[in-house]
Amino acid sequence: MTSPRRPSPPVLRLPTVNDGEGLTRRPRILLPSTRVGPLRAVLKRVGIALALLVAVVAAVYVGRDGYRDNAGGPLSLLDCFYYATVSVSTTGYGDITPVTPLARFVNIVFITPVRVLFLIVLVGTTLEVLAERTREDWRKTRWRTRVRDHIVVAGYGTKGRSAIKTLLNTGVDHAEIVVVDPDPRAVADAAEAGFVGIVGDATRSSVLRQAAVQRAREIVVASARDDTAVLITLTARQLNPTAGIQASVRESENVPLLRQSGADHVVTSSEAAGRLLGVSTRHPAVSEVIEDLLEQGSGLDLIERPVHRDEIGKPIKVVAQPALALIRDGAILPYDHKACDMLRFGDRLIVARSSPRRIDPAGDPYAEPDEVDGADGDGDSPAREAVERETDAVDGGERPDRD
Repeated sequence: MTSPRRPSPPVLRLPTVNDGEGLTRRPRILLPSTRVGPLRAVLKRVGIALALLVAVVAAVYVGRDGYRDNAGGPLSLLDCFYYATVSVSTTGYGDITPVTPLARFVNIVFITPVRVLFLIVLVGTTLEVLAERTREDWRKTRWRTRVRDHIVVAGYGTKGRSAIKTLLNTGVDHAEIVVVDPDPRAVADAAEAGFVGIVGDATRSSVLRQAAVQRAREIVVASARDDTAVLITLTARQLNPTAGIQASVRESENVPLLRQSGADHVVTSSEAAGRLLGVSTRHPAVSEVIEDLLEQGSGLDLIERPVHRDEIGKPIKVVAQPALALIRDGAILPYDHKACDMLRFGDRLIVARSSPRRIDPAGDPYAEPDEVDGADGDGDSPAREAVERETDAVDGGERPDRD
């Protein structure tokens, strides 16, 4: 009697990236910048050229007595335009010439430099390309030497964009975020949004080095595939053993792989969405509160802060804002745990706080005018003081220990 065959374990397939000819693509850095349209650039050059021409005409017309026309007679305004045109265009027919020392001096110190500037404007397209390349190389070099303690986001899809939106809502600046994605269009969108973008495969150490991941303080792995997330985490942890790595996967069976690869926290995106759907089916209001908590900076927020000095030695119920959990020695304890009966120095709390909602005042029938504006009459209410106190505590407190 033969025993039934056991199912084979899942195989982790490794992604490969090439340019169609067996050669790996070299990562490119895109820095945020403003683009000027071609029509606007041409009009700008034409305006500069006309301004230089008018300046020469004015200088010649003011000193027209110092010029001699072979046709005879004093210079008219049309003659001044004619002389200015043939001079700045380096044509120089010689029928109108400066004869007095003052007129020749003006030609030396003013008209000749204007002639050079006019030529620069004429060949401005080529010079602009060269200057743009030089400026872009200088910006990249300057960015590489200065960037540190930043956040690297690997993947600029739906998950990556949502993670960045939450980071911005919690006070992170655009300059602190670096996006890595193999899709040039996604990186171009990131650069247009104000982030530094790296075009390349984040599973390669050379690409992550371009993002200065070795000097990053946090790394967010938001790839679309679980096997890619594992490779990105392995590579990032090898380059930066101390940075915090937050990763997402679609299947829960890959969570242990991410943790063994070096991820500090792993979020299961598909199962989290399924659990939220289940909660919404049974308790719609609870689902709305959870979604509100996920939208940082608007409505209800969960924050982590250190225990205040006046709270040490007291139970967790004395905390002004609702406290949901206590973090002690790296362990997360619920608010009803016996350890919460006395808070200690070094403990951290996870509390809920309320922020002004980002809604249309006309769409909220319960919103008061002061609540919509986010201010009281005197601008110094107890609720506002509590929020500012919690924010200062979060910004100034130490980071929690990692598991």
